[in-house]
Amino acid sequence: MKKHTTLLLAALITGLCCWSQSSIPASEAAKHLNEKQTVCDKVFGGRYMENAKDAPTLLNMGAAYPNNPFTFVVFLEDRKKFSYKPEEFLLNKEVCVTGEITEFKGKPQIIVSDTLQVVIKK
Repeated sequence: MKKHTTLLLAALITGLCCWSQSSIPASEAAKHLNEKQTVCDKVFGGRYMENAKDAPTLLNMGAAYPNNPFTFVVFLEDRKKFSYKPEEFLLNKEVCVTGEITEFKGKPQIIVSDTLQVVIKK
């Protein structure tokens, strides 16, 4: 019982730590490569590339392409988890995306594999 309580307490503390993590705007994402962060900003555009390898959906935050400072990517297998078309539904909305910030062709990105990573701000 003591072992279970200790594990539960550790999980709770870890969850509170990550839950209370502050967010950053898209313009700051490049300063946080290889870190798990929450990026919050407006979606200025998106494109579903259905004929490309893995059929990615690219969503541009912070500014319109090609001046966007940050992109989040949803590949086909994970796109199927969404109840909406991300490139249409999220357009012009303020959203927060959580995940590890990586770099692709010189720009920061988060690859979204779960719908829980994307939260629409109210």
